[in-house]
Amino acid sequence: MITVLEPGWFTSFQDRGRNGFAHLGVPQAGAADSLSLRHANLLVGNTGNAGALEITLGGPILRFEINTVIALAGGRLEAHLDDSPLPMYQSIPVRAGQVLTCGRLLTGLRCYLAVAGGFSAEPVLASISTDTFAGFGPPPLRAGDSLSVQTHTLNHGWYLRAPPQFPDNVMLRVIAGPHEKWFTSSALADFLESEYEVRTRSDRTGLRLAGRQIPRSNPGELRTQGIVSGAIQVPGDGQPILLLPNHGTTGGYPVIAVVIHADQPRLGQLRPGARLRFESVTRAQALAALEAGETDLRTALVPADPGLLAARSLMQLAKSHPFLQEASVQMGQRKLRLRR
Repeated sequence: MITVLEPGWFTSFQDRGRNGFAHLGVPQAGAADSLSLRHANLLVGNTGNAGALEITLGGPILRFEINTVIALAGGRLEAHLDDSPLPMYQSIPVRAGQVLTCGRLLTGLRCYLAVAGGFSAEPVLASISTDTFAGFGPPPLRAGDSLSVQTHTLNHGWYLRAPPQFPDNVMLRVIAGPHEKWFTSSALADFLESEYEVRTRSDRTGLRLAGRQIPRSNPGELRTQGIVSGAIQVPGDGQPILLLPNHGTTGGYPVIAVVIHADQPRLGQLRPGARLRFESVTRAQALAALEAGETDLRTALVPADPGLLAARSLMQLAKSHPFLQEASVQMGQRKLRLRR
């Protein structure tokens, strides 16, 4: 059991979403950054689809009532376990009675907290994802909530070999959309040559972008049709909307391009003010990128004993906190000390 002392700015349950129900009008929902969700789960020995907490901008304060193992993955989060700064992208043992304080995110927009065994929230249509569009799933965290968890034992700890970075300027790979006839002949080329900024009115449904207007040759609207995550819709004002997992299942704006699946997790980490450019790729290149990403995921985790994880924690803390002059970690009879 985990007790929520403070819920954070917006903290929700997310897994990889409600797949297979779009024909019923049910949004997929799920983690805005599915890759970071998978990283967090794998670091605690869960399957990649287990539910975790998605922390947005600023995090919750949680008291653990059981011994367990946790991991944080995603945007760089200021976090403390009791009074000790907490590293990311590695297995962290937690004792009953300890308090996890999640502060602000220094980079990226979202961070994922996974617990060994996973959370035991009530699933809706085979998912525990909080759907902010349709209202399915458990509500966002509230102070006083008790979170049930399943527990399992890890034989050893893990860390991620090369944690991803989340810059504010990104290049996204796209495939041309299906509505070429709805745009002028130069529209796609103009779009690919332009830079766009993420607006403040963005959310888990989609990123509203500001930049060069995309000219349409047809002023009307499409009949409502199915839509996918990563689609870049162009409403009448010519300013694109890039859809995230909580989008509706249908839409009526023409789509000029679609972000390839391998790049879609990066969308969930883009803050207002982030600047985007787009690069056109072929279907074969998109599939190759997806396969390469899965290969990287299978080889990214490294097993480690507690002493090595403690040493890595100190190195991470020294890098994240340049003012740190000395720190130490006690591991049974071994004490590790770092000095700058």
